[in-house]
Amino acid sequence: MNHKLPGIAELIQTNMQIYREQPLSLLPSKGTVPIAFAPLSSGWHACTLASTDADIVADVSKAPAAWEQVGVLTVAAPLPAAIQLLGTHSYVLITDDQGEPVGYLDRPTVLRAVFTSYEILEAYFETMIQTMDASISVIDEKARVMVWTEGAERIFSLKAKDIVGRPITDFFPLDMLETLKSLHNGQSLYRHQHQPREDLVVLINTKPIYLHDTIIGAVAAETDITSQVRLNQELLKANKKVNHLQQEMAKLSSTPDPFQHIKGTSLAIRQIKSMIQKLGSTQATVLIIGESGVGKELFAKAVHDVREGANAPFIAINCGAISPTLFESELFGYEKGAFSGADQKGKKGMIELARGGTLFLDEVGEMPLDMQVKLLRVLQEKKYYPVGGTKQIEADFRIVAATNKNLEEMIREGKFREDLYYRLNVVTLAIPPLRQRIEDTVELAHFFLYEFSLRYNRPIHAISQNVMQNLLQYDWPGNIRELRNAIERLVVFATDGTIREEDLPYSVQSQAKQLPVELPDDLFSLQEELEAHERRVILRAIELENGNKQAAAKRLGISRATLYNKLNK
Repeated sequence: MNHKLPGIAELIQTNMQIYREQPLSLLPSKGTVPIAFAPLSSGWHACTLASTDADIVADVSKAPAAWEQVGVLTVAAPLPAAIQLLGTHSYVLITDDQGEPVGYLDRPTVLRAVFTSYEILEAYFETMIQTMDASISVIDEKARVMVWTEGAERIFSLKAKDIVGRPITDFFPLDMLETLKSLHNGQSLYRHQHQPREDLVVLINTKPIYLHDTIIGAVAAETDITSQVRLNQELLKANKKVNHLQQEMAKLSSTPDPFQHIKGTSLAIRQIKSMIQKLGSTQATVLIIGESGVGKELFAKAVHDVREGANAPFIAINCGAISPTLFESELFGYEKGAFSGADQKGKKGMIELARGGTLFLDEVGEMPLDMQVKLLRVLQEKKYYPVGGTKQIEADFRIVAATNKNLEEMIREGKFREDLYYRLNVVTLAIPPLRQRIEDTVELAHFFLYEFSLRYNRPIHAISQNVMQNLLQYDWPGNIRELRNAIERLVVFATDGTIREEDLPYSVQSQAKQLPVELPDDLFSLQEELEAHERRVILRAIELENGNKQAAAKRLGISRATLYNKLNK
């Protein structure tokens, strides 16, 4: 730590003589040590032994000019305290905790140490500034530019030789200078989107520079994000077109894509889609696990669409939303007059409604224990009795169950039957929370923006880069459901077509991470993601037209030449 001021213990000199005899006798003029210290009535005094060729009389009263009073500090004192004393004394005597002298400091020694630390600190500072690629600017208390890095030269097209030493207000309008707010008000900014020029957008960090509780300057670090903002705007427009194309294709397609409502291209999502595709020729029971809000019902519907016919029913029942007393009648149905208040015509249960299709048991961990026994019997025997009925009914359905609870833990606690668990847990799909596939946030956000801009008839023209940064840095404890609600809120408040950071929910703004988000290696650039999206739409159109490219181009609303160009690309 050579750039830090050394401690007193590192600088003290010990080549001294302590003189305590009374009465004071003669001291040698040129001994082996350069200085003597003596405790006199008015405090410690020092005498430079090499100051004269004649013997020095140690008695202050006989030779007052030869002695001078010194400052006294303990060895544990900070160096600035010694520097302050050396302003009025030539020497500072250093003592231990008991007051016994252990050495001394003089002006030349301390001055050399301070200057050396300054030179090292300056070398570190200059090298760091020259190495930085980002724009760094520093102003003093009079708003004069003190530092202007090469990054600042590139972003603002101003050379350091032209701006350093001059007021920054000579080059930028007052309302564009966030650094001045830090200088005048002590305001700090972190990753704030700023537009110092009409054609330039930057992310800026600013901080005031304090010395002894007084602001003596301000520093700003800026990163050019103009291209990212433009790309984001282009991606928003392209996503609108792609979503529109997908909807039009879905209307015309006889075999809709089972994954059309599942957004995301992360590795985890691609793996889950691959697993679901393999279920196409099976009737295996599927258990979907994942936190609340990850979209488990969408994946359950995808499982249904992959392996059932177009007209097969998909019946969902939320096990946590039905009263335990009504659960049996909802699941199995009942005969007329089965109980007081029952419909006189009777009622079909969810199992009967799901005949030939899929019964989706959402939040299966909430199912009452007595119903778990009855459901297990249905799964084993493929038959059941309606409530109040005497005739068995054949059960013909496939089960997809979902839960956000740890069923194994519930088994240990006696809240879930182990035999039912193993009946349900034939194929497990674990849906990762959004924070573990944060790269999908961009596609999901744009999809929801498109959805709500249509719903509320509010075209979105621009999204602040700060908004996207906040969305990517937030943990999303409520997962996709929370993201969807946040995007709806943004659209509701975007009355002028611009999405702004201040319209984000408070939780998203306040919990944005300070560290950069580490994204998985399989994340592509926005341009690559856009091209991949377009590629999927084009290939799907060609598939629907059985390879007829002219018909595919017509379906997509583009010329055949444009289609061929895109295919070649």
